[in-house]
Amino acid sequence: MRQNWRGCTNGHGRNDTHDDEICQTRFPHPNPPPAGEGQTNRYASFTLMKDTRIIIFAKAPQPGFAKTRLIPALGAERAAKLARQMLFNTLREALDADIGPVELCVTPEINQAAWQGIHLPAGIEIFAQGEGDLGARMARASERALENAESILLIGTDCVELSSALLREAAQALHEHDATIHCAADGGYALLGLQRFSPFLFSDMPWSTDAVANTTIARIGQLGWSVHVGQMLHDVDEPQDLKYLPDQWRLHVEA
Repeated sequence: MRQNWRGCTNGHGRNDTHDDEICQTRFPHPNPPPAGEGQTNRYASFTLMKDTRIIIFAKAPQPGFAKTRLIPALGAERAAKLARQMLFNTLREALDADIGPVELCVTPEINQAAWQGIHLPAGIEIFAQGEGDLGARMARASERALENAESILLIGTDCVELSSALLREAAQALHEHDATIHCAADGGYALLGLQRFSPFLFSDMPWSTDAVANTTIARIGQLGWSVHVGQMLHDVDEPQDLKYLPDQWRLHVEA
């Protein structure tokens, strides 16, 4: 049965893709598990979930290349340090979700100098984003992954609210729906989950505008697919978005 859907109501903004002082600091986990939760039965309610591949799109966290819209507030070096911290936080949450393979889809390619000295965790697969706009890159990764995976979650590294629990819930939603989406307050989306592929969701999209999420939801409806719309989330792209970082992060970022 197809679920009725509503578009996201959002503010104004835009959507992007998306050892040093910050990375040496041991930040408290921004999404800590409930006290007393055991590791062995932590995900017991999700044991019957289908395999879901998490695909993380990321730029190399280098000064002047990543988080450039935060440079006026933080400077190029500090913005890049924050980008690195957000990258590692996203990888940790994705691995902790334990719902299937975790893929890092990078630009530039991983063998380029921009990635030297960035020690990525074990247990992830790495692919190059390749050429084209954001839509072309996401479409290419989605089509490739869905040839071998039951379902996929497409995310970036801009949203620290993407916890392992939320990722598991998104994967669970794909048991009953063809797609799931978490809109961002700036009008983009922080997560798009799919059970099937269509280039219609990625081609000729108004990227970097506040119409991305609602246009995507409308196109899912035009395809005749069912969609679950999850809670609104917040990307950290602009100086005014720094308030969405965990308090302990801001102490170091804004110092």
